[in-house]
Amino acid sequence: MAVSVGEPILLIDPSQNYRPDYKDVEEYRIYNNNQDDEMQKMIYETYRQMHSKQSVDFVRDRMSHWTQFNTIELPIMEALDKLNNFVDESDPDISLPNLVHAFQTAEGIRKAHPDLDWFHLTGLIHDLGKVMAIYGEPQWAVVGDTFPVGCAYGD
Repeated sequence: MAVSVGEPILLIDPSQNYRPDYKDVEEYRIYNNNQDDEMQKMIYETYRQMHSKQSVDFVRDRMSHWTQFNTIELPIMEALDKLNNFVDESDPDISLPNLVHAFQTAEGIRKAHPDLDWFHLTGLIHDLGKVMAIYGEPQWAVVGDTFPVGCAYGD
């Protein structure tokens, strides 16, 4: 069998498109109400709904619903795969599907802590609860920073 030798084939690494942008620490976690920035408007609205609609009664109702364990049953990898169709509306630092974020997190932890395999797994599954949004929960109920309900906000 003859093999032809010609010009080298340029292969582009598609993972370059999914690697996080490297920014200075001060550039992360920027939240403002800039109405000219569509992402900031979406983030603001997600948190506005979260802070106005989450209550002790709401949490009790959702706990009662989800702890019946009759909505969905998935192996972990299928649940993670569902996150490939989910982009977190509350995160100003990433607009990629949450599956990408899960692997980025796990890989970052693996690099920083190679001997802590349990920690790698924790990074991979830390956002699995967001799959509830695919099954009817509004994003404001499952994404973003979490706060205790029934308590006044701190300063």
